[in-house]
Amino acid sequence: MRLGIIGGLGPMATAYFMELLINMTDAKCDQDHLEMIIYNCPSIPDRTAYILGKSNANPVVPIIKIGKKLKEQNVECISIPCITAHYFHDEIEEKTGCKVIHAIRDTSYLLKEAGLTKIGIMATDGTIQSRIFQNEIEKNGMHGLVPDKKYQRIVMDIIYKDIKAGKIPDIEKYNVVATHLKNKGAQVIILGCTELSLLKKQYDIKTGVIDAMEVLAKSSLIQCNKRVKPKYNKLFVPFN
Repeated sequence: MRLGIIGGLGPMATAYFMELLINMTDAKCDQDHLEMIIYNCPSIPDRTAYILGKSNANPVVPIIKIGKKLKEQNVECISIPCITAHYFHDEIEEKTGCKVIHAIRDTSYLLKEAGLTKIGIMATDGTIQSRIFQNEIEKNGMHGLVPDKKYQRIVMDIIYKDIKAGKIPDIEKYNVVATHLKNKGAQVIILGCTELSLLKKQYDIKTGVIDAMEVLAKSSLIQCNKRVKPKYNKLFVPFN
């Protein structure tokens, strides 16, 4: 089976997503790996700016156009390594006529399975204000906790001023927000932006987080009938 990937949102996150797919596959040889087609289009307009009404450039238009091109290449399903773009999930799936893997729903389901009740969320302003994580979490009987305004500004700095700007992310910024969410009662924190996945990788954060991009990668492999390495059976360890 063939996976289509709509990439470039941003480019580094797309490259890391491909790395995750390869590393998570339980492969004995090259032929065991997933066949994929990546359409990397960094010119897609900013998702957060559009969702918040700060831009009239609609990112879903080029995303759907790319999705249709991928479907023409006979992909089984599509993954978009950009969590904010999941705001448009249903429209993309409907207009491309192709299954689009939903990292947010899959993440919420895993947390429900684990019996957790209070979930912290780190994500872009667009993701937070559109409530796409909170709504899924609440559907599963849990409570979503988001950073207070001054801490949310720190999250946006990590995403836009550090990682998207090509700088090394400051782990202390992350620690400040993580402590804030833990003090609010979070049992685990969703890293709900693909740029935050790069921070987790760089600093090897092991406890108290679930990375939505790792969930997306695992779901993509399962959907395409690929074996996942046993060490990825569990994707997170809650706070003590």
